[in-house]
Amino acid sequence: MNHPAPPVLRTVVGDLAVDSVTGPALAHEHLVLDLDHRGDGAAVLDPGLHSAAVTADLAALRAEFGLSLVVELTCRGMGRDVRALARIARETRIAVVAATGWYYEPFHTPEIDGSSVDELTDALVQEIDGGIGATGIRPGVLGEIGSHGDTPTAPEAKVLRASARAALATGLSVATHAQLGRGGLAQLELLTGEGLPAHRISIGHQDLLDDPAVHKELAASGAYVAFDTVGKDGYQSDDTRLRLLLALVEAGHADRVLLSCDISRHGYLLDEGGRGYGHLFRSFLPEARAAGVDDDLIDLMTRRNPLCFLTGARVEEF
Repeated sequence: MNHPAPPVLRTVVGDLAVDSVTGPALAHEHLVLDLDHRGDGAAVLDPGLHSAAVTADLAALRAEFGLSLVVELTCRGMGRDVRALARIARETRIAVVAATGWYYEPFHTPEIDGSSVDELTDALVQEIDGGIGATGIRPGVLGEIGSHGDTPTAPEAKVLRASARAALATGLSVATHAQLGRGGLAQLELLTGEGLPAHRISIGHQDLLDDPAVHKELAASGAYVAFDTVGKDGYQSDDTRLRLLLALVEAGHADRVLLSCDISRHGYLLDEGGRGYGHLFRSFLPEARAAGVDDDLIDLMTRRNPLCFLTGARVEEF
């Protein structure tokens, strides 16, 4: 049975009226995470060790910039802990949307190999409708649904199809992980091939792909183009990110842009000498303003677009 897109945001502390989100959002973040396959503990945001630093950084951003919403895309196999997310949301008074789904193949959980697309869809719908485990906390987005390379592997394609079907069944949207920005068009083809409208899809990590033609093609389809690793200079310079963003804006696609920092290691946290969750607001957006991006466009990209992506609403409604 299909449900209409929710008129409210589904957050970790309950449903929230969209019009109560008056400040900017971070469209792709991690507040709790465990991707430690190497055993070095780097790709970890441990709720017992790092939540105080995460909470302090977010609370400061709420005070300084009005940060109102974080889309937290830690899903199955990534160390998801929605109880910790709920604590952070309450302490910071920032809305947090939790996710369900599966990351790219190296982080797939065991059930994927032996399950059909329909069985994976049912597992996602059950979690969306019934809550994550015994917490009762319901995810408000499918993500970050992953693939790597120019074409998803067979297991990744299965997960993408299941995610599209679950999105159609529940009224949620799908945010992807395109490893190093590659494979976004193939992801879009798989998702829309299942009947999911492009405007319910965000293709991730496109700021890591120096290919404005791909960005324009994604945006022209109606999909959201996520420039969501802002500040990660080890992957791409912010100068290049800004050039790519300006090209997309100048092509008339500002209404398809999502922005974030994708904090995915504790070394990125402010209290460990990293740039923290606020680099987007403190550095990148001032550079965009200096390049001619006005405040209305910044509000579009940081507030209205994330709300439209999550709910399926038109930008004119905000």
